[in-house]
Parts: sequence; C-alpha cells; structure tokens
Amino acid sequence: MMAVRKLIGDAMAAPRYPLAQLENLPEDMRSAILAVQEKAGFVPNVFLALARRPAEWRAFFAYHDALMLKEEGSLTKGEREMIVTATSAANQCLYCVVAHGALLRIYEKKPLVADEVAVNWRKADITPRQHAMLEFAMKVCERSHEIADADFAPLHAHGFSDEDIWDIAAITAFFGLSNRMASFSGMQPNPEFFLMGRLPREKK
Repeated sequence: MMAVRKLIGDAMAAPRYPLAQLENLPEDMRSAILAVQEKAGFVPNVFLALARRPAEWRAFFAYHDALMLKEEGSLTKGEREMIVTATSAANQCLYCVVAHGALLRIYEKKPLVADEVAVNWRKADITPRQHAMLEFAMKVCERSHEIADADFAPLHAHGFSDEDIWDIAAITAFFGLSNRMASFSGMQPNPEFFLMGRLPREKK
C-alpha cells in the first residue's frame, strides 16, 4: 500500500500556490485543521491551500459546513457527496472528484460507486431517487438558466422537499466555486484519498 501511495504521490504535479504552513496560521484555523487531521489521519490539501487567505478560508468552510454537515432535510451524507462527485466531474476538477469520491465510497459503503458516478452517473448503481437528484444537480451545474418549475416535479415525486431541492442546488453551486478554485490553483488531491473506501479497513 505504501508503494501505491508513493507512486500516486510522485505522479502529482506541484500546486501553483504553496500550501500554508500550519504553524503560521491563526489559532482558530490551526485548531480546526488539527481536528480534521486527528479524525482523518492526514490534512486534506484544500485546508492548507486556501489558508493563505484566512478571511476567505473562514467564509469558505463556514458555508461548506452549513451545507455538508447540516442535520435538517432528507439528503444523506452519501447523497451530498454524490452531488459533489458528479458535478465536479462535469467541471473536470481532479481534486474534488478524488477527495469527495473517497467520502462517497465510505458513506455509501460501495467501493465502485464514486468511479461510476464520476464517469457516467446515468449508468451508476444508484437508486431512482438519487438519479433524479443528480439529473437536477447536473442541470444546475451546466444549465442553471434553464431551470423551470417543471424540474421540481420529479424531485417532489421522490420525496424531496423544496428545502431539499435548495440544498441540492446550493451544494452544486458552492462546489462550482470550489472546483474552479482547485483547478486554477493546481490543487492536488492527497494520495490517501485514492485508496479510501476501496479496501477493507485495516484492523488496529
């Protein structure tokens, strides 16, 4: 496994902007990042890539958490990550497809689902509800100006409320920003993401 991680790491290009140094960050940011490291076992590069601008970092992660960690609504954690993976693939964002694809595999407990959703979500092994969700998300992603009242009906038929539909659209829109920031800056996914959720967890 270490050899695979090294191979992936060696193949990654350097980012266009240097990652921030953890020890140089304000205390609130450093504490938040260390908490992520404690939980994940590593620091996802997005936290250090955006930390070069503390005010923007705080705003970005506040909105991220409001969308992705909220308990209200019927969207599951897996479905939220499914939206991110599918729309990030449409936007050709390597970082977000790899990072959120890893979370999608973990939450859905399906080692193949992220690859399926990223390559061709229409043929992925997902539920009719999730298919309707992604149909809407992709329209928001690619043709938001064409959204009409008729687009809400299929989602209502699958039990999504108007607030759930707002969440689908907001997640899509927020990660449209994230995709573009990651791509222009040359942000690279951590090697750890590539293997997460693909193999049984090692017993400690």
